[in-house]
Order: sequence, then structure tokens, then C-alpha cells
Amino acid sequence: MQPADADGFPIGRHPGWPARLGPLITAGGAVALRPPRLRDGSAWSRIRLQDRAYLQEWEPTAVGGWQERNARMAWPAQWSALRGMARRGQALPFSITVDGDFAGQLTVGNIVRGALRSGWIGYWVAARLAGGGIATAAVALAVDHCFGSVGLHRLEATVRPENQPSVRVLEKSGFRREGLFHRYLDVAGAWRDHYVYALTIEEIPEGAVHRLIQAGGASRP
Repeated sequence: MQPADADGFPIGRHPGWPARLGPLITAGGAVALRPPRLRDGSAWSRIRLQDRAYLQEWEPTAVGGWQERNARMAWPAQWSALRGMARRGQALPFSITVDGDFAGQLTVGNIVRGALRSGWIGYWVAARLAGGGIATAAVALAVDHCFGSVGLHRLEATVRPENQPSVRVLEKSGFRREGLFHRYLDVAGAWRDHYVYALTIEEIPEGAVHRLIQAGGASRP
């Protein structure tokens, strides 16, 4: 049997996974990334339910109501799916923690290796922590990990033009806008345009964390 880490992920199966990243010290607290845990369910559900108005505006439309999809009982299936994708090398799912407490999620998905070596990045953070540099620090940690031990060459992210806080997160992390996807995703009941942002390893040789620290957005403990 292949050895596993404390969260049940096999050790050494895919480059850079499993991993614990950070912390970085921000105005909002100490930000770190770790694999999601089954016991994250209570905090995940509590935040998702109380932040419905804040989150639903930006997330793809899905089957079922918000209450049903984000109830505590819905977490085990999501956790299992994320764990399965990580075990197959298709994704890097992380829980974002602030001062050790669950505060959101960051996922690097659609990982393709071979000649492409790319993936997309998505994230959300509790509304009460917005504006504290949490998402920016989390993205910076993930970018450096992807361009380091994971061995990727390119990362992409899509964001609605109206979501300026998320646009700022990406731009602070070095991402550049490549274009506009027209009617790209069904979000909040309608087909929405999305900017596509991208970043390659050559564009940020010093690393996203170094860039963020130099700009005064975070520090190391």
C-alpha cells in the first residue's frame, strides 16, 4: 500500500502534491494553504451559507439550491471529489487558512502536463476577510508552488469584469489580461463575459511571493 499523509493523500504520487504552503503575514492574518480535510465541513458550510449574497454573484450556476449545495452534508462528496482529482494529478485543491482557521478555498484545476504544463486557478475567501490581502497571499503561494515543485509553465484565471476585487488579486500576483471570453459561463442565471488572465514562469522569475512582499502586501513570519 502506498504511504499517505495525515489528510489521506498518497505521498509522492504527483509532483508537488500533497503540500502545505506558507504562512504569509498579511493585514488580515497569517495565510497558509493545506489540503482540504473532511473536518473542514462545518466551517465550510457556515461560511458559504452566511456569505451567499457575496459569493453567488461570481460563481457558476449549478444544479440544486444554494442551501442544499452548501449544507454541511454536501461537504463529504465535494471533499471526496477534490481528493480524487488530486490523487489522479488533475488538480491541486487547497483550503485557505487564516491564523490556522478555515477561511476559503483555492484550487488549481485542469492540470495538463506534457508539452503544455498548464492549469487554471480559482479561489474564494470569507466575506469578513475581504480587503485584508488574504486571497492575494493565497494566490501568490499557489503560483510559486505551481511554477516550482509542481512543474507547471502557465496558469490561467477567468474573472467577470465587474469583479474588480478579484481582478486586483490577479494583477497584484503578476497575471496579465489576455482577452475577453464572451458569454463564457452561466453565472447567477445568465451567460456572463469573463476576462481571461494568464501568467507564465518566465514572466515572474523572482516569484509571486517575492513580488508581493516587495510591494508591501505581505511579509514572512
